[in-house]
Amino acid sequence: MKVVDFFCGGGGFSEGFRQAGFNIVFAVDKWKPAVDTHHENHPNCHTIMDDIERISWLPDDEFDKLIPDTEIIIGSPPCVAFSNSNKSGKGDKSLGIRLLESYLRIIARKKFKSDSILKYWVLENVPNIEKYVKCKYTMKDLGLIESYNIDLNARLIVLNHSSGVYNVKYFGVASNRKRFLCGEFPTPQKTIVEDSSLVKLGDILKGLGQPKENAESSIKDPNYDFFMVSKNITDHHYIKEIAEFEWKKARRLKQDKGYMGRMSFPENLDKPARTVMATMSFSSRESMIFSYKTDRFRAPTIREIASIMSFPLDYKFYGNSIGIKYRLVGNSVPPKMSYAIARAIAVNENLDINDEYVPIKHANNLDFHNLNFDIFQIKEEKNKKITAKFKYHIPYLIINAYRVELTNYKSDFDNLEFKWVVELHKSQGKNAKKFVPKLNSDNINNKLLAKINKFYDRLTKELVGFNEFQKIFCLSDKNRIGLIGPYEILNQIKEFIDNNLSKEEQSKIVFLDDNPWELPMGIVAGYYLIDKLIEHMGDLNG
Repeated sequence: MKVVDFFCGGGGFSEGFRQAGFNIVFAVDKWKPAVDTHHENHPNCHTIMDDIERISWLPDDEFDKLIPDTEIIIGSPPCVAFSNSNKSGKGDKSLGIRLLESYLRIIARKKFKSDSILKYWVLENVPNIEKYVKCKYTMKDLGLIESYNIDLNARLIVLNHSSGVYNVKYFGVASNRKRFLCGEFPTPQKTIVEDSSLVKLGDILKGLGQPKENAESSIKDPNYDFFMVSKNITDHHYIKEIAEFEWKKARRLKQDKGYMGRMSFPENLDKPARTVMATMSFSSRESMIFSYKTDRFRAPTIREIASIMSFPLDYKFYGNSIGIKYRLVGNSVPPKMSYAIARAIAVNENLDINDEYVPIKHANNLDFHNLNFDIFQIKEEKNKKITAKFKYHIPYLIINAYRVELTNYKSDFDNLEFKWVVELHKSQGKNAKKFVPKLNSDNINNKLLAKINKFYDRLTKELVGFNEFQKIFCLSDKNRIGLIGPYEILNQIKEFIDNNLSKEEQSKIVFLDDNPWELPMGIVAGYYLIDKLIEHMGDLNG
């Protein structure tokens, strides 16, 4: 059976169908590295660079001449508009919906033409897209009118019995990656049922071996039954070490995000990997970070993330930079997930199923930049823009869902007049509450108050006014040594609280004269101290 792949990306969706014995005949993407990668790994497929929205509106003669009739169409429209990582899922959806409807328009035109042979079609995307997909579409919904030679009374049923959110880890992929599938296709069968049998990150890394080590050894593909000499595995034998300022920020966001759950740092090798992102960032909560030597950390190699995503070792990613290759992998449909869909179709059609891996026959028409043994400089931190914003809580101090935050969000950024304030936050989302109580010394026992005053007297000697405090915050870690900025204040307050209050004392409830009326002692001490220090800084500001 023949397959067309729209928004083909680097070819993960096509690869799963190839492995199952299907014939990929046509593919489209508008990003050149994706088109190059797809073509080089699927040389018998006619892969073109074009705009799929444009294609969806072509007149019938041009449309049918360009796109061959096939029994199967697969596609994964760009997901960034719908991703929860895009402004917490609140980004603009208009472009995403247009591309979704462009894909559905193509499906409808192929399905409802008079001599259609289309039997199966699949749409893959992030789970959040489910909110924006209708159960069915009329031809009018898709902008198809009398000028198109199709049944205009037809209804495209998009949500069927097999539609839903699938976690690829249950299909043999070493990643905890959830994806929404809809269309017309039989339900793919899980290859793993018990969590104890999941493919772990450690399995992949152990199978590949350490980058730049034992390059002459023979490596068995962690996902498939074939071997390669390690040095011939592309994009694996290099080290991209992560700068200290980046991994420290990532560690803070992963393990001390406040209201969000704690994440492993570095990665937990005993579980499937976190979702591979399309953007290669190493200072975010979603960053994938591996240990490297002692108290150092590195980025995963392109081959490591490709194997995590279940690409075979002989799959090559065409791009002139590590960032392009990372995006090619991160945007892909994992081939093992795709294979499960293809296999379900093959079973439904009583086709012979190919369970043995068939090596890729590369086109070898393009120059290939192999990252092996490339040298990557460690990134240097730059000073921030003077208008940089700050909002963070006393580190690792969250009691009864309360946290004390220091922020400059109320500054006049246009006129470079900065203001720092303390806020009390509780919980998140719909349950989130913010308080700005005015605490006084009566809320604190005399013994602790004496220690607070001593701490305050010492720290105020090093403090500056709000505008100078902003300048210090904007300096790099290296340039900030010996100065007191917002991170330094928060860290010192946390250390003070831990040194002077036991965990039990920190949790002891103190009754207040202001909303929220009662707070844990550790939160009271932290809030009182920051409030007092900010008041002093305001006086220095003049």
